[in-house]
Amino acid sequence: MKKLLIVTDAWRPQINGVVRSLERLAEELVRYDFDVVFLTPQSYKTLPCPSYPEIRLALTTPWGVRRKIEEIAPDYIHIATEGPLGIMARRAALDRAAPGFTTSYHTRFPEYMASRWPVPTGPIHRWLKRFHNAGLVCMVATESLRKELESHGHDNLMPWSRGVDTGLFHPRDDLGEIYAGLPRPIFLNVGRVAVEKNLEAFLALDLPGSKVVIGEGPLLEPLRKAHPDAHFLGAKVGEDLARHYAAADVFVFPSLTDTFGNVIVEALASGLPVAAYPVMGPIDIVGGTRAGALSEDLRAAALEATTLDRADAIALAATYSWDHSTRQFIDAIELAQERRFAQAETRRLLPSFSRR
Repeated sequence: MKKLLIVTDAWRPQINGVVRSLERLAEELVRYDFDVVFLTPQSYKTLPCPSYPEIRLALTTPWGVRRKIEEIAPDYIHIATEGPLGIMARRAALDRAAPGFTTSYHTRFPEYMASRWPVPTGPIHRWLKRFHNAGLVCMVATESLRKELESHGHDNLMPWSRGVDTGLFHPRDDLGEIYAGLPRPIFLNVGRVAVEKNLEAFLALDLPGSKVVIGEGPLLEPLRKAHPDAHFLGAKVGEDLARHYAAADVFVFPSLTDTFGNVIVEALASGLPVAAYPVMGPIDIVGGTRAGALSEDLRAAALEATTLDRADAIALAATYSWDHSTRQFIDAIELAQERRFAQAETRRLLPSFSRR
């Protein structure tokens, strides 16, 4: 059995695409004879992230993380986030005695930061390039993201898409009680209620029917007060979440900064056409299909989505399997191992060449 260590600053009790993807990946990897170990903030004392207290930052040291990695003795190291744990694990993994490491790019931090504070994005892009280029492979979810990162000097990029659990997210009957009393159509959004999700663009739309938001975050109460006509249902998971997806009519995704959008494929699998801006994530998933409507005019996209065939959404979601996603991840870490061995052989031979 091969031992894989996944280092992530994003972990429970957070509910987001990164956490759900890593949890499902670990479940799938068991079938491929992997023993998956997580290094997360749950292993340490933590403090809340400034401006986002739901995110907990681990309080430890590079030496503490190094000792943890040595105790685990993994065959592979994957660093999923660029937070404190990811930074310290990267430092430890750069030791030649370690098995090297791979990374994945989940969050467009330059755009995320710019949405919160008036900061220049150039230095952040350069720091992220150094962070990820130090690894043997950096995994990206979409072709749009690959092109964007290449334009900023990233290399060693490989695809790692996402899947959807169609056993949980699928069309259902007898759901009239879910949104009982709400005018139709139901325009739904699911995700963190935070500034980077651009929810104001959705909530400000003049749409028929009802607007529903599922999720929690720092903007929940401010948005609830600013938009009393919308319905904020808080966080939902599992079967309860799946039923709320299936009972809606259109999924509206106003984010401009996501790299993929797991909620998009969950909505599609539930039979919801998607309305979104023509940006990274939506354009990679529903662009060029009849499963969604993309437009710089989000209202026009939302209204068009009400006319689309739910069967097209379901068919598109069926192409996103977790098995395919897992095979992409395995291909990436195995290629990283090949590169590591090739680098080690080069270092071994260099002294003999230098003596000639």
